[in-house]
Amino acid sequence: MEIIEIEDKKTWENFLQNCQEKTFLQSWNWGEFQKSMDKNIWRFGIYDNEKLLSVALVIKMKAKRGSFLLVPHGPVIGISNFQFLISNQISDFKSQILKTLLEKLKIIAIEERVDFIRISPIWKRVPENEVLFNDLKFRLRPLHTHPESSWKLDISQPEQHLMDHMRKTTRYLVLKAQKDKNIEIIKSTKIEDIDIFNSMHLEVVKTQKFVPFSLEYFKKEFLAFLPDNQITIFFAKYKGQIIAASYEIFWSGIGFYHHAALLPEYKKIPVSYLLQWESIKEAKKRGCNVYDFWGHIDPFKFPKHPYAGPTLFKMGFGGYCQEYVKTQDLIISPKYWLNYIIELVRKYKRGL
Repeated sequence: MEIIEIEDKKTWENFLQNCQEKTFLQSWNWGEFQKSMDKNIWRFGIYDNEKLLSVALVIKMKAKRGSFLLVPHGPVIGISNFQFLISNQISDFKSQILKTLLEKLKIIAIEERVDFIRISPIWKRVPENEVLFNDLKFRLRPLHTHPESSWKLDISQPEQHLMDHMRKTTRYLVLKAQKDKNIEIIKSTKIEDIDIFNSMHLEVVKTQKFVPFSLEYFKKEFLAFLPDNQITIFFAKYKGQIIAASYEIFWSGIGFYHHAALLPEYKKIPVSYLLQWESIKEAKKRGCNVYDFWGHIDPFKFPKHPYAGPTLFKMGFGGYCQEYVKTQDLIISPKYWLNYIIELVRKYKRGL
């Protein structure tokens, strides 16, 4: 196997179109967004006899506590590579992919003077995948960067089928909101409307006390996906006032529920249910077969977790949980331990 930097958007996106396990964090436009935020990125393709087997977007992350190379939800492997392989051959194949990628990342890590390499794999959380990272001397991260499990819904079925398979309460609230003449759902692709979303986001931050994304972050992310018509903001109005919003990405046959906000004083108005349903219908219109609700935590196992409530909301629409191998760190420098301690403290402070 050999690793080559890919500079052609079509080659990159066409490969990902035929991959099963993927998220927009490996999309071409996510790389463009990172560049707009002044991040160094590399787009690597792993080849065997000129056949593209896997891709990996790599981002250099800088922080006062240390810098690192991040592979978000990657590397992604083409599903066709597994068609004629048995179980142990699949593990060997994935191991070769990881080793080839890691050899390159270690070189970059030294050149860029980073303290560690972090990989957030999109691979299923099963022992045979976890052992691949253990064998390469990775260790579990103290705090994840991106979701390590996600709630997903197969939306290839007709709308009525999806409605029938919702939790009874969820279906009731969707229908109730549809009948309420005071509630209106609107879509926007106007950059100026990011300001509205951001102001609502900051109101949520006040009550939930988490570190907010910046207005610059929202705008540059929006502008990265907008030229390909892959992003939309949904607003919910109640009696003419915008009280809720969701930030949706539609990419490579999947709809993603990426960001959301609901003004706290309107939490008893069921606009979020209708907002979500309209987003799902939009994903279907765009030809998506899967709707990814993004992060998931088991609300029954961890009822006090800050994400337990949002996860119960997502589960009401039906679907299934998909768990990924937990985020893995490879230590390059002893400075890694400063980052480790800081992230560990943050994890406990947030109750994660």
